[in-house]
Amino acid sequence: MNFQTYQARRQELRKAVHGGAILILANAEAPKNYADNVYPFRQDSNFLYYVGVNEADMAALLLPGGEEILFGREEHPDDLVWHGPHAVLSDHASASGFAGTGLRKTLAGVVSDLCARGVEIHYLPPYRAERRFELAEILETDPRTVDGGVSQILIKAVIAQRSIKTDAEIAEIEGALAVTAEAYREIMAATRPGRTEAELAAVLQRVALAHDRQQSFNPIVSVRGEVLHNTSYANTLAEGDLLLVDSGADSARWYASDITRTFPVSGTFTSQQRDIYEIVLAMQEAAIAAASPEKTNRELHGLAALTAARGLVDLGLMQGDPHAAVEAGAHALFFPHGLGHMLGQDVHDMEDLGDLVGYDEGDSRSEQFGLAFLRLAKKLQPGFVITIEPGIYFVPALIDQWRTADRHSEFICYDRLHAYQGFGGIRIEDDVLITADGARVLGSGIPKTVAELESVVGR
Repeated sequence: MNFQTYQARRQELRKAVHGGAILILANAEAPKNYADNVYPFRQDSNFLYYVGVNEADMAALLLPGGEEILFGREEHPDDLVWHGPHAVLSDHASASGFAGTGLRKTLAGVVSDLCARGVEIHYLPPYRAERRFELAEILETDPRTVDGGVSQILIKAVIAQRSIKTDAEIAEIEGALAVTAEAYREIMAATRPGRTEAELAAVLQRVALAHDRQQSFNPIVSVRGEVLHNTSYANTLAEGDLLLVDSGADSARWYASDITRTFPVSGTFTSQQRDIYEIVLAMQEAAIAAASPEKTNRELHGLAALTAARGLVDLGLMQGDPHAAVEAGAHALFFPHGLGHMLGQDVHDMEDLGDLVGYDEGDSRSEQFGLAFLRLAKKLQPGFVITIEPGIYFVPALIDQWRTADRHSEFICYDRLHAYQGFGGIRIEDDVLITADGARVLGSGIPKTVAELESVVGR
């Protein structure tokens, strides 16, 4: 990606947003406990997409007449001492195709002059508290009014543009997946009873760091796979455990990857584990096979849910008509989340922009348990990159709650579930490109079948 890439993206955005000025802010450093001790920096994804500069405290202003200004920090002579030779504002402007530059401290004045001339300022919703105050200062308004001034036309334009991935973006995601695949090969080989979750989480971090990459999100490495977002690494692996790993490395240009695998700590599935694993794999394979521009992601979720219900009926854990069970939401005791989400510059791509990312105007999330957590429901389009990540989980507290309430007892065989106490959970996730006539799983492939996993875990 070169400066023409970013210029073209901004020009397309400018055409979609008629009139007014477009303001895109970079992130600032976030202090841990004092100003100079900061968390690892993560640039705002919209700034990365339209500017491509991984530098804090910058801003891009796209004016109505086509002029573009990149604002950055003023250089101080001491910067050479602390940071060595580095790119300055003019370098960043050249790299991203900006003809105009300005010091960041002058941005508020420029915006004030535009507002005085009646020029509308389009900006995106803030997802950090400090961003809300920063916008309030720039716009000379009360922080409590900032959210109300967010530009809906800009949100829709950004979503429409960023949802369709170019060949260059797909190559970035596949580059991220190459690092992620290496990390999975190493963590699978290192898995055995007696190791700790923390030791295995360190394998993921080591591989990413060896490639000078950040993690796309805090990895999940857990023998308690029924806890969907478990980021504690306090457990020791034991014979008979399943290890669920959900992780992904960024690409060189900060595109995300997101893969989940679940495998036996001992290197061999028990018959009970294999039965559930094969259902989850069938859920994923059915959804991937059906994925195309002819389908909505809500339909793929329903297909995965129906596959789960059929499999669980065959195992004797559910009963009755699988279609009726899914329609009632009974399957969500075991599959309580959505099938997946958009993937791109963010691991949950553009979710800072709200539900318009995953839902068309006039559509909204279901209130049904489980289906309410479906992040992406809209019709799929060529160029979408999505995750397909079904799972089956045995959550003791949730089972007890539903049993006590006699919830969906016409479909759920509660008397059979005691045998799955302490089972945990299984999830399988891949990153999938929607093509003109179907879908393609991205990346070089990471062991996923029972036979593949049993051949590599602990080896």
